Amino acid sequence: MSEPALSTILEAILFGAGRSMSLEELSEMLGEPKGVMHVGLSTLRKEIEQREGSALQLTDVSGRWILEVRPEMSAFLPETFRADIPTRLLPAAALIAYHQPMQQSQLKDMLGQKAYDHVRDLAAMGLIDRRREGLTRRLTTTRRFAEYFGCPEVEYRKVRAWFRSEASKQGLTSAELAASLAPEEQMSISEFSEGVAPEVEAGAEE
Repeated sequence: MSEPALSTILEAILFGAGRSMSLEELSEMLGEPKGVMHVGLSTLRKEIEQREGSALQLTDVSGRWILEVRPEMSAFLPETFRADIPTRLLPAAALIAYHQPMQQSQLKDMLGQKAYDHVRDLAAMGLIDRRREGLTRRLTTTRRFAEYFGCPEVEYRKVRAWFRSEASKQGLTSAELAASLAPEEQMSISEFSEGVAPEVEAGAEE
């Protein structure tokens, strides 16, 4: 069997990963320059777009590439396909969606020390991306996150706009929305503070 095309290899990697990946990650994984990876991804995107009735799309979100279900197909997915998010993680998930891209240090200001564990758990479930940014991490939602909450969009800025719209309809601030998702925990959640400098998080990361 001859070696498959680069676009085919990239499709297999992204499908298997189930999350967004950067050019740097793909380049290091395959031992090819980032320029070659970009050409391969562009080719793959065209191939997918040309497939008749394809349920998938390849999206570049802030420099990270993800193979995902087209938003219009989400309504046809069985409920059992959705991730089972523990109730304790819902406040953190809502706050990240509402304020993304959000610094992990700011989430910690709102939720306390448990924010670190919640971020690790959400990332492990493939619901958020967490990228190192200085002394903290930059948090954004993923395609799986959008599908779980029934959001018609997957790009994080559009997910943020949708979450803010839903909270506004209910007359809730982000903190009130987050607390309403886990009332049995009687959570006290601080409001988001703009312009807070990242804190040193020594010992808080894995």
